[in-house]
Amino acid sequence: MLIRGDGAAMSLYQEVGGSEFFESLVDHFYAGVENDPRIRGLYPEDLTDSRANTALFLIQYWGGPTTYSDQRGHPRLRMRHAPFVIGQAERDAWMEHMHAAIAHMEPSVEVFKALVDYFEMAATHMINAPA
Repeated sequence: MLIRGDGAAMSLYQEVGGSEFFESLVDHFYAGVENDPRIRGLYPEDLTDSRANTALFLIQYWGGPTTYSDQRGHPRLRMRHAPFVIGQAERDAWMEHMHAAIAHMEPSVEVFKALVDYFEMAATHMINAPA
């Protein structure tokens, strides 16, 4: 929850204006991933489902509709990523593209920090291979 200047609480989803923000964020993120040999092999050839699932997850996580869980069940992010070898280098490359996508969106300082903090934690949690 974010607290506005007038003291009202709102979800980050509401603060950024809803689903379009996350759909655009994900589009910018995957535009970077598409041509990055460091992590491109972690994704299927066709990124359509990856884009949709990532956007739906983020929309739900940040306070929007629960479409992701309605369609796919519990997120179980670590389990879903377990088949892929993710080390520090892959995590860092992933974060590089996500950070650039967030910056492209030009959110408020508060939203920027909330997003980066979450993604730093989540990306680190996905590491499943020693350095």
